[in-house]
Amino acid sequence: MTALRIILDILLVITSVIVVLLVLLHKGKGGGLSDMFGGGISSGAGSSGVAERNLNRITIAFAVTWFVLIVLLGILTSVTV
Repeated sequence: MTALRIILDILLVITSVIVVLLVLLHKGKGGGLSDMFGGGISSGAGSSGVAERNLNRITIAFAVTWFVLIVLLGILTSVTV
C-alpha cells in the first residue's frame, strides 16, 4: 500500500503543476492574471480557435485525472486508517 500511495502522491504533484500551467496558458478575457503575465504575447499565438479548443480539452483531461487521483488517495487513506 505504501508504494501505491507514493506513486499516487507523485502523480498528484505532477498533474497539479500541469493543471496550473494549462490554466495560465488560456487566453484571458481581459484584465486578469493572464494579461498581467504576458497576455499581449500569448494573444497572437493563441488566436486560433482550434488551438484554444485543444487547450480546453487537454486542461479538462488533466483536471479530471487530478480529481480521480484525489478521490483515489482519499479512498486509500480511509482504508489504511
